[in-house]
Amino acid sequence: MNTTSNTFSLKSIFLDFKEITKAGLAISVLFSSIAGYFLGFDDEHPFQWSVLIMLAIGGYCMVGASNAFNQVIEKDLDALMNRTKNRPVPAGRMSPTVALLIASLLTIIGIGLLYMINPKTAMFGAISIFLYTSVYTPLKTMTSLSVFVGAFPGAIPFMLGWVAATGDFGIEAGTLFLIQFFWQFPHFWAIGWFLYEDYERAGFFMLPTGKKDKGTALQVILYTVWLIIASLLPSLGYTGKLFISPIAAVLVFLLGLWMLFYAVQLYKLRTAKAARTLMLVSVSYITLLQFVYIIDKFLR
Repeated sequence: MNTTSNTFSLKSIFLDFKEITKAGLAISVLFSSIAGYFLGFDDEHPFQWSVLIMLAIGGYCMVGASNAFNQVIEKDLDALMNRTKNRPVPAGRMSPTVALLIASLLTIIGIGLLYMINPKTAMFGAISIFLYTSVYTPLKTMTSLSVFVGAFPGAIPFMLGWVAATGDFGIEAGTLFLIQFFWQFPHFWAIGWFLYEDYERAGFFMLPTGKKDKGTALQVILYTVWLIIASLLPSLGYTGKLFISPIAAVLVFLLGLWMLFYAVQLYKLRTAKAARTLMLVSVSYITLLQFVYIIDKFLR
C-alpha cells in the first residue's frame, strides 16, 4: 500500500512539475535554441557537446522558470479559465510558495548553466525571464500590446543558440531574432482567437483590435508577410555568416505561402476552427523552417 502511494505521489509530483514548467512548450522553445546552435557553430567555433547539453538544460530551466513565475502571478486568473483551472497552483495541488521556490531554483540553475557557456547567453536568458514575468504577464490584463512585448522574450531562443555557439550577437543572431519575433504575432493571435471566450473570462487582451474581426485577421496576414520577408533575408547575402542557398530560399518561400494561405483563410472564414488550423500550421512552419536552414547549411 505504501509503495503504491509513494509511486502515485512521485508520479503526481512529476506531472505537476511538467505542468508548472509547461514541458511541451518548453521543449518546443528549446528546439529553437538548439537549431540556433547548429546554425552558429563553425570551424572558428567548433561544436561542443558540453555546450549543447548546458544550453538544453539551462534553456529548459529558463523557460520553465518563466512559466512557473507566470502561474504564480496569474493563479487567480488561471482559476477562471477552462484550459488553465486544473494547473497545479489554481487547482490547489501546489502552493504558490512551492511554485515560487521551483521558479527561483530553475532561474538560478538556468542562468548558472548559460553563464558557463558565455556571459552573453546568460544575459539574454535573464532578459527573457524578466520581460516575460515582469512586463508581459501584467500587461495581459491591461492592453493587447502585451503580445508585442511578449514577442521579445519569445524571439530570444532561436538567436540564443547562435550566441551560445559563437559568443557574439551580430547581424546573424539579430536575423534569427527577427524571424521568430514576427512569427509570434500570427501564432499567438491565432491562439487568442480560438480561445477568445476563455481569455475574456480572465480579462486578458490578446487580439490587436480586441475582437475577432476583420481588423485582427488583416493584421495576422500582414505580420505573416513580414515573417516571410524576414525568413528570406539570409538568402540575400547581407546577413553575415547566416546564409541559405537559392533552393532553400524557394522551400522557405513555399512554407511561407502555405502559412499565408491559412492566414487568408482566417480572414475569409473568421472561425475558431480556422484560427486553430493557423496555429498548428504556424508551429509546423517555424519547425520546418529551422530544419531547412540547418539541412541547407550542412549540404552546402
